[in-house]
Amino acid sequence: MAASPEKPATATPRRKAGRHRGEGQWAMGHFTPLNGNEQFKKDDDSLNVRTRIETLYSKRGFDSIDPNDLRGRMRWWGLYTQRRAGIDGGKTAVLEPEELDDRYFMLRVRIDGGRLTTAQLRVIGEISQEYARGTADVTDRQNVQLHWIRIEDVPAIWEKLEAVGLSTTEACGDCPRVIIGSPVAGIAADEIIDGTSAVDEIHERYIGSKEFSNLPRKFKTAISGSPVQDVVHEINDIAFVGVDHPEHGPGFDLWVGGGLSTNPRFAERLGAWVPLDEVPDVWAGVVGIFRDYGYRRLRTRARLKFLMADWGPEKFRQVLEDEYLKRPMLDGPPPAQPSSRWRDHIGVHPQQDGRFYVGFAPRVGRVDGSTLAKIADLAEAHGSGRVRTTVEQKMLILDVEQDQVDSLSAGLEALDLQVKASPFRRGTMACTGIEFCKLAIVETKARGAALIDELERRMPEFEEPLSININGCPNACARIQTADIGLKGQLMLDGDGNQVEGYQVHLGGALGLEAGFGRKVRGLKVTSAELPDYVERVLGRFQEEREDGERFATWAARASAESLS
Repeated sequence: MAASPEKPATATPRRKAGRHRGEGQWAMGHFTPLNGNEQFKKDDDSLNVRTRIETLYSKRGFDSIDPNDLRGRMRWWGLYTQRRAGIDGGKTAVLEPEELDDRYFMLRVRIDGGRLTTAQLRVIGEISQEYARGTADVTDRQNVQLHWIRIEDVPAIWEKLEAVGLSTTEACGDCPRVIIGSPVAGIAADEIIDGTSAVDEIHERYIGSKEFSNLPRKFKTAISGSPVQDVVHEINDIAFVGVDHPEHGPGFDLWVGGGLSTNPRFAERLGAWVPLDEVPDVWAGVVGIFRDYGYRRLRTRARLKFLMADWGPEKFRQVLEDEYLKRPMLDGPPPAQPSSRWRDHIGVHPQQDGRFYVGFAPRVGRVDGSTLAKIADLAEAHGSGRVRTTVEQKMLILDVEQDQVDSLSAGLEALDLQVKASPFRRGTMACTGIEFCKLAIVETKARGAALIDELERRMPEFEEPLSININGCPNACARIQTADIGLKGQLMLDGDGNQVEGYQVHLGGALGLEAGFGRKVRGLKVTSAELPDYVERVLGRFQEEREDGERFATWAARASAESLS
């Protein structure tokens, strides 16, 4: 039998077995739906809603949509109702869903592995301009999101996407969502192993299949063989991380049970080495455990991280081997420390074939349909027509000859897509925020863009790698707990007693080197108006007090409350 993996120092304490009257686990015989979400999933497989969208709702309009389809099953096809304009953050938690809903949708285009051709990128740009009022956001899971989508236009949008090999299938919902992968898989000169074939096989075998279309909650996957560790593997439900086994060669280290939101938890190693050709079967085994043993009684406990917290990696691996794989897995080594403190691939980097890839930074992932078309033009003029998205809301153009690098970089800079980006442009991310999201309390995208401009103006000499993540609510879509400076949106009182938008501050979070969740200092909040002053002040203190080579996260962990205020 394989040896048990060592317990990580950050592991969550195990809870006692035998929880309250069952957790809705199918494998334990608990099939009776215990909440409204489980009921609508039992009533009709959510993938079936596509037919109703195409034949009924798109023809009869928004008012014809069944509520369980509108706020439930349509997510399996990448559709969320967006926030009605003019509703302030103070009403987010008190209004009913139908009061928050606009008659328009956010549509998420699924981009597995962050891989796009210029034909695909151009089609997304065209859809943005024709159907989405020009909107387009690159997300921190490598997707592209569009807004202002009318239900009447959805079938035509699907037809355009699918004609170039894209889809919105299971882009949202309680199912396996986009498989994030290294944007330089098969390209980078320093790659340990190329996971592209595993991403493709999982997608072909399981995405859109009813085998896994009814999970307890969403399921997030990451696969990367990059030594940069560029897929935030610590916070995914399952992650395959490139390692070099001393006896068996390149393969993947298996991590399970990560996630953020209001109960953040890092994934844990199962101590198993997985060869490339076995990744899809191991992935299906882990998803099967989640489907069958995952908690369905309470939505707040329905993520895989809660099952892992109760079981631990030893039991999880045992069940995976005995009940799902029907064989033991090989033990393997942990991944090495990441080879870079930046994982966004911004700048000019060598490929295996002697050409180069060029990474560039939009502001907090926000672009537009016209810009996407121009990026496609540049990629065709200076590369081979391959484009990538990253988990840091950034983009890459691949296959650039050395004599084309400067002209491509100049073309990108002319679009305000920086190749030589400041730490603030590289390191600032923002979720959708109150502009479109029904859960949000404060604005994020414009705030993040303005913050970048202010910090570049005020601190032009600052060069230290830094992440500033801005979230519009507590749900951590922008990974606030793992940022150097994480900003969680909330309403607060300013110095004059007025209720204004602001942020609770998390400091010193990190992934990769010395991974940990950010520190919260009691009472440390900042209004939106004061945000540039606060960040400038805390970074100034970091520069004054840091030891040689010290990272911001390390300094923030030891700094006094006064230094952080």
